[in-house]
Amino acid sequence: MPGISETPRTSRQVSDMPSPRRLLSTSKVYEGRIWDVVSDSFQLSDGTDTLVRDYIDHPGAVAVLPMNVDGEILLLKQYRHPVGMDLWEIPAGLLDVEGEDFVVGAARELAEEADLVAATWNVLVDFFNSPGSSSEAVRIYLARGLSEVALADRHVRTDEEAEIELHWVPLDEAVKAVMEGRLHNPSAVLGILAAAAAKADGFTNLRPANAPWPAHPSQR
Repeated sequence: MPGISETPRTSRQVSDMPSPRRLLSTSKVYEGRIWDVVSDSFQLSDGTDTLVRDYIDHPGAVAVLPMNVDGEILLLKQYRHPVGMDLWEIPAGLLDVEGEDFVVGAARELAEEADLVAATWNVLVDFFNSPGSSSEAVRIYLARGLSEVALADRHVRTDEEAEIELHWVPLDEAVKAVMEGRLHNPSAVLGILAAAAAKADGFTNLRPANAPWPAHPSQR
């Protein structure tokens, strides 16, 4: 095509990586019930101007895409006040238990929000929820080999969680809902699309549940 260089391009693997900068000061400007807002002064490099950035200091979160033997995924409907909408999501929660293993936290959320336990766990995808304004790192797991939590052991859901509605959806239908703009929760959107991509090779290339997660603040 005219205007496109014929020079062969060198193949390069793209990968995010830590990039430490000179931190001059840090302070907490707001202490919240769940997360805080901090203000950092730093330099991009020696001799450059001082920059100041305020952001949410977040403990991180895990999310779970449950998949049954028929290839259906479980979505749950929950009210989210900041956006004033009922959103179809996947089980998820904060990593706010000190020292808790990531997959243990994911299993806890799966049991509390969906009344399920899983025998097989894999990592689907890792992401930063809003890296321009928050340190929140999120890991999404694929959970299979599902069974129900015994009635006597089920978590009592309160507040917004008391309204949770559960619905099994074929993966292809969930992908269609994403592409048609009917789903907006980031963990659900990313989990659904990642599962669809992983399905192409029968989920054989997924990372194990204990795969390193160097992007999480506790690992840096």
